[in-house]
Parts: sequence; C-alpha cells; structure tokens
Amino acid sequence: MGVVVPEKAFRLMGAEPRQLHRTADSGRVATRLVCPECGTWVCGLPRDGLHRVRAGTLDDTAWLRPTRHIWTRSKQPWITFDEGDEVFEKGPPA
Repeated sequence: MGVVVPEKAFRLMGAEPRQLHRTADSGRVATRLVCPECGTWVCGLPRDGLHRVRAGTLDDTAWLRPTRHIWTRSKQPWITFDEGDEVFEKGPPA
C-alpha cells in the first residue's frame, strides 16, 4: 500500500536512504529509496511533485483506507473492493 504525499509536505527522518534502481514493465527506470540498514522500501523519488510512500513504513496506519487498486488481475479471489474505488487490472493509465 502506498500513500501519495506532496513533495513540499514530505520529509524523511533518520538515516540517509540508499537508492535502488528497477526497470518497470513500462520500461521506465524507477528509483526506490530504501533503508540503508534493513533494505525496507520507504518511497520512490518524487514524480510530478509527489512522493509515493510505502504505507507500512509509517508509525501510525490506523487512518489509512485504500481507494485505488492496481495489478488486480493477480488478486486473490476473496478480495473485494468498495464501490467508487479505482480498480485497474494492470498499472493505471499514464
């Protein structure tokens, strides 16, 4: 699960993250910022003024409710989505 945060409102605290590069299915090279100690994926570099932060890295996740679901073609059959949520079988359109 990811949380979209405006770049101006984003601040990493703690150790300087390490960068990992990965080629997405689209061919675009994505840069992930990971914890230098454990390798946990924290977020990516900002795109379009937004950071995509891995929700599991937040101290408090009680307020989160997913509203956009991607790569649903490989979901488990028992997973359902709320009416009004955005659902994509693959990645969302560019």
